[in-house]
Amino acid sequence: MGIVLANIIAIYRRELQSYFVSPLAYGIAAVFWFLAGLFFVMILLGPDGILVTVASYDLQGQQLGVPVPPFDVPYEFIRAFLDRLGWLLLFVLPVLSMGLYAEERKRGTLELLATSPITNWAVAVGKLLGVLTFFVTMLVPLVGLEAIALSGANPPMSPVIPLLGHIGLILLAAAILSLGMFISSLTDSTILSAVLTFGLIILLLFLDLLAKIIPGPIGEAISHLSLLKHYNTLLQGIFDTSALILFATYILLGIFLTAQSIDALRFQRQ
Repeated sequence: MGIVLANIIAIYRRELQSYFVSPLAYGIAAVFWFLAGLFFVMILLGPDGILVTVASYDLQGQQLGVPVPPFDVPYEFIRAFLDRLGWLLLFVLPVLSMGLYAEERKRGTLELLATSPITNWAVAVGKLLGVLTFFVTMLVPLVGLEAIALSGANPPMSPVIPLLGHIGLILLAAAILSLGMFISSLTDSTILSAVLTFGLIILLLFLDLLAKIIPGPIGEAISHLSLLKHYNTLLQGIFDTSALILFATYILLGIFLTAQSIDALRFQRQ
């Protein structure tokens, strides 16, 4: 067990280091921060932003002399911001995951990994943890911005809702990256890997829309497979174990399929 853990850590460190020295990874992070910052400003201060909307409601209430219904600004802000980040992952994460194995194939090092004493699932876990850690570091500045925005809330916002929202965001990212890793193991084209990952994630996000077309228990079962449905559940501050189980299932499925893909490559080489 200690040897397996050491192998995972070694792969993890190698993968994480490759992201911090990659100009492409820094370019992805820059685009992600720019778009996320734009969403942040527009949600708070844009023409249709939360603060402008609340001020408009208050003004109408004063002019008409009627009480204004309460508006939970912190909750609406964090929910809207994390919702936009969730959609942004559709475009960012396929690009992050596209080179996990495709680059190994292109450089000819995948055969070395496939025939090495390190188990394929240990390599997959190490690679997934590396790219997921890089993504989490991309979130750190945004969490700082959120903390600054929420620090002015009166009364203070309960930490449960933002905590569940960020856990959901990280789990959603891990599920997408895990499936993207599997697709990357099937091809030596990084562009094809990114496109196929994007298409697969779009399908998984919108399964609940497909479920509405299919009546009965089959449609209900398909609805439970939707990533978007379970992510929105966590965004609402609802601790749902079925959502956690679904995300964990997608993560483990991606690791399992990746290990099987590399096993097939090892069999071909033999």
